[in-house]
Amino acid sequence: MKVLVIGGGAREHALCRSLSLDPDVTALHCAPGNAGIAEVAELHPVDQMDGAAVAELATGLGAGLVVVGPEAPLVAGVADAVRRAGIPCFGPSKEAAQLEGSKAFAKDVMAAAEVPTARSYVCTTAEEIDEALDAFGAPYVVKDDGLAAGKGVVVTDDVAAAREHALACGRVVIEEFLDGPEVSLFAITDGETVLPLQPAQDFKRALDDDEGPNTGGMGAYSPLPWADPKLVDEVMASVLQPTVDELRRRGTPFSGLLYAGLAITSRGVRVIEFNARFGDPETQVVLARLKTPLARVLLHAAKGTLDTEPPLTWRDDAAVTVVVASHNYPGTPRTGDPIEGLEDVAAEDAPHAYVLHAGTKRDGDAVVSAGGRVLSVTATGKDLTEARERAYRAVGRIRLDGSQHRTDIARKAAEAQPGA
Repeated sequence: MKVLVIGGGAREHALCRSLSLDPDVTALHCAPGNAGIAEVAELHPVDQMDGAAVAELATGLGAGLVVVGPEAPLVAGVADAVRRAGIPCFGPSKEAAQLEGSKAFAKDVMAAAEVPTARSYVCTTAEEIDEALDAFGAPYVVKDDGLAAGKGVVVTDDVAAAREHALACGRVVIEEFLDGPEVSLFAITDGETVLPLQPAQDFKRALDDDEGPNTGGMGAYSPLPWADPKLVDEVMASVLQPTVDELRRRGTPFSGLLYAGLAITSRGVRVIEFNARFGDPETQVVLARLKTPLARVLLHAAKGTLDTEPPLTWRDDAAVTVVVASHNYPGTPRTGDPIEGLEDVAAEDAPHAYVLHAGTKRDGDAVVSAGGRVLSVTATGKDLTEARERAYRAVGRIRLDGSQHRTDIARKAAEAQPGA
């Protein structure tokens, strides 16, 4: 089949890489893509927020499947426009994507489905904000109700900073702090059947030891050697299936990728947030471990026939991804700097390590930075220790003036492995 992927980040590069290795995929296209995706897919200029333009492109290409990567086009209804054109699309409808587009909507769905999550208040006035902050106390958790590219959440002991963020958001969700480690668990669903993927953990803070400001994610790893082996089954039963069932009951079935951000608290698993698409950078490590060819699974989800698909199969390897970010990220990033060493990684580290592009573009013969998170350097190994060593060896070959990356991705988990 011909597949069109919408988006231009490292998540989309990971998707395109997996699809390019799938023998069922006869032609792979991406819009708008980036410099790295251009090596595995044909790129097309398109406004990814324009559903009519995306549908027109997919029709012209004769695409048999469209995969919408980022959250903003999904919340804008791009998947609906593609489906109206008669083309199977992996990604939820505009209404179902509100599970990510509105924190308040997600809380309402979770309450109806009896999904365990943090107690919370939805606030729209200064008085409501002050009451909620006072009710929960420190540490304060303040979430912009709408999309904020992974940076709309503030967790702080400073009540003034919490109040400032809340007032800047307009509509805001203030909730109790959840203790314990965080886990990301993805599931592919057609609105009825749910196929879970393997759990991963990402690193949100900009600096080592979880210091610095929140980011879109600075790295990730999978599997989680410290997690309960029954975790996936538990989350399927208490979170994923009830949420999918509740959305179907409401007449807004969720078809696509349901992402549950979880806290493993002293009182059990609690949902921190839902996303309506593959997470970035967790996708990079989860797909690195997926053995099942990807295209057929996504197509069954898009067509509502996921019940015909057997359970997913996985490699025993561990995977680690390290994000290389621009100078000043997550503030206004510096762009246009040349990136060197990409050929060295391909020559010296493949196939165990490779570079997935995020904020990059071509400038003549050079590849230059074009965003905050520039590259996701991903590696696999027999365990997390080997995957980490391979990932950081590859990172060391890359030269980008002023760039930054964390040095502790998966370090604690690797140290906690049996035999470490």
